[in-house]
Amino acid sequence: MGAHPGLALILGTARRLFRARLHAVEAAGPTLLDRPPTPKPTVKWRILAPARARAALLWRLVPCDDPGSIRPPAPPTAVIPSHTRATAASPPPHPSGARPPVIPADRMPRHVAVIMDGNGRWATERGQPCHQGHRAGASAAKDVIHGALEIGLPYLTLYAFSSESWKRDAEEIATLFELLRQEINGKKDPDHDVRVRWAGSAEGLPEDLVEELLSAERNSRHRTALTLTMCVNYGGRAELAHAAQQLLHATRSGDLPPGTVHEQDLAQHLTLAHAPDVDLLWRPGGERRISNFLLCHSAYAELHFTDTLWPDVDRRDLWQAITEYGSRRRRFGAEAAQAHARAGSAPSGMGGRV
Repeated sequence: MGAHPGLALILGTARRLFRARLHAVEAAGPTLLDRPPTPKPTVKWRILAPARARAALLWRLVPCDDPGSIRPPAPPTAVIPSHTRATAASPPPHPSGARPPVIPADRMPRHVAVIMDGNGRWATERGQPCHQGHRAGASAAKDVIHGALEIGLPYLTLYAFSSESWKRDAEEIATLFELLRQEINGKKDPDHDVRVRWAGSAEGLPEDLVEELLSAERNSRHRTALTLTMCVNYGGRAELAHAAQQLLHATRSGDLPPGTVHEQDLAQHLTLAHAPDVDLLWRPGGERRISNFLLCHSAYAELHFTDTLWPDVDRRDLWQAITEYGSRRRRFGAEAAQAHARAGSAPSGMGGRV
């Protein structure tokens, strides 16, 4: 009713901290007689780090208005700003003039996930510093996004920075973050019809990068042609651990009865709950593993491995991967005849697939 949204964030964070204190009391048991209950530092960090980043963004984007000047909310037709309703720019054609293949609807994946691998090796082969490989990889990612728009792919997820990537050289990490900032801003690029989402943890990330990711989500929320999920500081096992923690809290608070947790409940607490299951997981670069990427979401994904290093990839490689995907028979545990009959209607989401 006119209160600043930052206040709601503060209250919600205080509630989560209080709940964490209650869990610490429960875990302490009789040791409460000897020392005060304190949540573990990692627990407090998981609560406070994203809250601080979101609070900084909210207080910057939403001014504090005089309560006397608060006006009633605009009608629904006026909620979406005019610049977001404008026709988005079409992606530029490939320099070769190549056009996307025609894929039948029942052979078209809904969700393609990509492990962008080989930037460092690409630079080493050319005697260049590692950051040049990442810059070339960023250009490749942009062309693949254009190709996804051209072929009509609804969901594309890119593995930009894994939770294991912190083991890299500090200068290389700084270059990666700077490239991410530039690509997220993209002010020099046309405004394509792409909705940006972020999957990953805020822990350890620079505050301004977290703000950029959240701002990109907010500013592109009305886009509909392609949902692009950037996995930044993401790990599949960490995602499952976080979801399990959320389910535990839900059962302890009474929001979810114990013993009734289903696959759908787990799916709702995953960071990619907004997207359908991955249909096609593609990894260029010559490796043959999924490297802790979208473990639950890719349970029934078709795997596609290629030897081309990521900086040498363009939209034609994406189209080739989708074409090969269309030639495969996806059974989902059914007999071949049944699978063929339902090839275009396989269920989405974690539940229902056997």
